[in-house]
Amino acid sequence: MICPYCKFGEDKVVDSRVSGSSIRRRRECLSCNRRFTTYEYIEAVPLTVIKRDNRREPFQREKLLAGVTMACKKRPVSRSTIEEIATNVENNLIAAESGEVSYAQIGNFVMAELQKVDPVAYVRFASVYREFKEVGDFVEQVLSLKLADSPDGKQS
Repeated sequence: MICPYCKFGEDKVVDSRVSGSSIRRRRECLSCNRRFTTYEYIEAVPLTVIKRDNRREPFQREKLLAGVTMACKKRPVSRSTIEEIATNVENNLIAAESGEVSYAQIGNFVMAELQKVDPVAYVRFASVYREFKEVGDFVEQVLSLKLADSPDGKQS
């Protein structure tokens, strides 16, 4: 591994942890003694996303992270939680073993994860994913969320 600070080519691993489908390693450069973090991912069969217009493109974790990050903007959701959501969604997609996933599958997995974490981020994501056109669409989504949270399933 090349040190991002001094570009020296040797380091030692200080700590390793499994984090979902990746391995997080803390490394220390043997030249400048600065520490940095790397993530290792298992290279799997590449996923293809089937878009709304039936185009196909490679799955990009960065796009998933960007969408979840946008939904969680100015909300009390940590970066590590966002990374965990992305990892959970990615693991669900890989578990499908088909190699091709629809935008709908991805959206549903993200919404399920966000619903557990933050209701506002969930509604934000749902508004973009489901292409809300009117205020009534928001109200409907919030009411369904409220019903899901109430213990007896009735609106309060």
